[in-house]
Amino acid sequence: MPGALDDSELLTLRRKPRINGWFQLAWRVVAVAGLIGILIGFHWLERHGLQDNLDGHVSFLDVVYFTMISATTTGYGDIVPVTQNTRLFDALVVTPIRIFFLLIFIGSAYMFVAKRSWEKFIMNRIQRDLCDHIVVVGYGTKNSRAVAELLELGAEPQNIVVVDMDEERLEKAKALGCTVLKGDATHDETLRALRVERAKLLIISAGRDDTSILVCLTARHLAPNVRISLAVNQQDNEVPAKLAGADVVVNPLDFAGLLLATTHAGQHIAEYLADLAKMKGRVRLVERDVRPDEVGKALGDMNGTLGLRIIRDGKAYGFWRPQSQELQPGDIIMEIQPTVTD
Repeated sequence: MPGALDDSELLTLRRKPRINGWFQLAWRVVAVAGLIGILIGFHWLERHGLQDNLDGHVSFLDVVYFTMISATTTGYGDIVPVTQNTRLFDALVVTPIRIFFLLIFIGSAYMFVAKRSWEKFIMNRIQRDLCDHIVVVGYGTKNSRAVAELLELGAEPQNIVVVDMDEERLEKAKALGCTVLKGDATHDETLRALRVERAKLLIISAGRDDTSILVCLTARHLAPNVRISLAVNQQDNEVPAKLAGADVVVNPLDFAGLLLATTHAGQHIAEYLADLAKMKGRVRLVERDVRPDEVGKALGDMNGTLGLRIIRDGKAYGFWRPQSQELQPGDIIMEIQPTVTD
């Protein structure tokens, strides 16, 4: 992402502060009022140290007036401190409080104007650069593992956008360098903020199947062409997830059961399948487009890899099928690649 800002400053698209802006403004107003009250109280007690050059009498309104113009550094000279105690108080107490007032006012201006403008600028900048990114809805056990595997596969952390409602989970994703957003992915505005229509992949595991399916429906409405992978916990929800628009529906519990069942056919099969499924294994299962120099060749003629099937016009053909004996432009190859050479 371009620009002079450090990447760590661009991690948060939008996040509501723990204390909202109106509460912060309220405590600033209370602080200012309290300090002014203290100054008025002292000046009233020490009013004999003040001199009114207009009528020679210092009333309570004169004290309020003098305190306000002193605190705001205006000072017209019509009421002045004349005793040492009053002048010392003005020098050692009023002046620091006056500086504190300025800091409060500047802080308020920054909070309501500069900070919000800056956050909006950063938000727009990140959104402008989001394209062909990966959106991850939910950062629980399954999706945190998915993000780790994506990073192992070489994905750039800033191109992975994680959305969740839990601050601790977002901090974990942010620590990896991912772009994060605190929000509800079932809402249109949240997915629009993520630029889901320009994403290349949407991974959904929101904890509850009904929530994940609702996110899928919302995303499919906003982004008809985005690839969606969705994890469900119940087998009965696989069909609704497909009907909601998910391209791939994964049931981790079923997959775990399949791995356990393969031990019946041999003790090493489950280990090999698990090896294929993770990035750090000795082999990996990948899906890629056919290269120009491979067009016309058979799937079995790959050098250094083991071709398993091709996907042509949305249909899969195994390596034993006649369609796999002559690769065509536009084919997608599924193959096993070694990750080690020994």
